[in-house]
Amino acid sequence: MIALVLTPILRDIFRSYNIVDRPGQRKVHQYPIPRIGGIPIAVAYFAALWSLSSSNPALGVNFQKLLPGAAVVFLTGLVDDFVNLKPLVKLLGQIAAALIVFWSGIRIEGVAGQPLPLWLNLLLTVLWLLLSTNALNLIDGLDGLCAGIGFVATLTLVCAAVIHGDTGLANATLPLAGALLGFISYNLNPATVFLGDSGAMLIGFLLGCYGMIWTQKTATLLSLLVPLLALAVPLLDVSLAILRRLLSKRSVFSADRAHIHHRLLDHGFTPRRAVLVLYVFAAVIAIIAVLLSSPLSRTYQNVIMVFILGIVLLGVRQLRYQEFQAAGQFLVGGEFQRRLRDKMRLDQLRTDLDRVGTAEEWWETVGSFAKEQGWVAIGWDGPRGVKKVQIVDREPDWTLSVPLAAAGTLTIQGATGRDNLSPDVGAVARILRSSVHT
Repeated sequence: MIALVLTPILRDIFRSYNIVDRPGQRKVHQYPIPRIGGIPIAVAYFAALWSLSSSNPALGVNFQKLLPGAAVVFLTGLVDDFVNLKPLVKLLGQIAAALIVFWSGIRIEGVAGQPLPLWLNLLLTVLWLLLSTNALNLIDGLDGLCAGIGFVATLTLVCAAVIHGDTGLANATLPLAGALLGFISYNLNPATVFLGDSGAMLIGFLLGCYGMIWTQKTATLLSLLVPLLALAVPLLDVSLAILRRLLSKRSVFSADRAHIHHRLLDHGFTPRRAVLVLYVFAAVIAIIAVLLSSPLSRTYQNVIMVFILGIVLLGVRQLRYQEFQAAGQFLVGGEFQRRLRDKMRLDQLRTDLDRVGTAEEWWETVGSFAKEQGWVAIGWDGPRGVKKVQIVDREPDWTLSVPLAAAGTLTIQGATGRDNLSPDVGAVARILRSSVHT
């Protein structure tokens, strides 16, 4: 109720002062919209949580451990919404919030009941909170997407906590679900208010904290997947973004318009339908996560995991990322074998040319390589005149001239539609030039 009432009031106030997010190249909206959604969500959540903890101090989770770090991450995002902080400054604010939460006692203490050393606890805690915080922030690209995905993830953890009788976690998560539910009615397409970094980062940070609280009460390795599955859509999006940028040799921090929601728009989906598709996907994975958290699912856990993997692979394939298609062609489409074969050919050519002692031997070696490649013809305009070998009886489609300094010029002629451009003729030219002794 607080979020439902406070959101339009703040929206109209900030709109009247022209504090809005304006349309841009990587943005979908067409008119200025206030991006202050984090404020009503934070107020609603903190008020409900503080009231709850004050009225029932015997709850299993010490809420005061959660609030200071969440406040730091919220304020970092709020400042960024107004003054556009540098990425490094935002990162430092997130790390500070993660450290506060760690030292307050909310941390990844072990895996499946096995304790970890303190330094590893610290590293995993900070990395997990940075991942969850920025994953929600990156997916905030369409009306209602981040808030809706956050709502589904929060409900997933609420249900899992109830099934396991973890009253403290259930009471910590349910107020966030309520705050998001009150806000999202103004954030669905066409949105009249945006979350902003303050809202998206706060949601991601809180969900990351909830995941760590869950792991502290979980003894089985498979149950540790519940927080990951609850955040399946944002974590998948940020993982794909990092992998795509690594494959294309770009900075992992570079911005692009190739996130999951952008790909759905490129496939012809309207913003509303794209968000709906991701809602359904998140809901299906959330149901699976709840099933995995139930003791009744132990008999079918392997089947459930295979089903999850199948859904993810099918979804990624439908997005048709060029980087992944190229990588798949390289690994399983024969491209790797062709590249390996080409490299072996080039290495052999280099070795054979290193062994020659005369110009005639050099020419014979080059001629043998040309025949293996199926080139149309080769010619050498050298110090001892012009030599030419016709290998295939047809007209060439392309000609490459390789200057050999004082040794003249080598001419290579080939035909398209054959494998005679492999290996790379540019690499062949470099080997031939380096093999000539003036």
